[in-house]
Amino acid sequence: MRAIIYKPSKTATQSGQACTKKWVLEFIREEIAFFDSVMNWKGSSEMLPTQVNLKFDSKEEAEKYAQKNGIEYTTRPEQDKKSFKIKSYIDNFIKSM
Repeated sequence: MRAIIYKPSKTATQSGQACTKKWVLEFIREEIAFFDSVMNWKGSSEMLPTQVNLKFDSKEEAEKYAQKNGIEYTTRPEQDKKSFKIKSYIDNFIKSM
């Protein structure tokens, strides 16, 4: 089994930071999903990659878990937050005057 460890970034449509505080260990699908034309669904013999995501308080905890359970993993570095400049509505017109 292979996995990737990362800290999720904030979604573009939300301003909250709720889902960005914990590190996630997500399994990578190794088998290609097959399509069953009779039942019209996709299937796979492995469950973990699509249904299990483990969350940890720190990157070190996630790495320790992966090492303890013999899981090959790669770690994505934490993304830097972009600086946010607060401005008011009137600031849109000050530069053009």
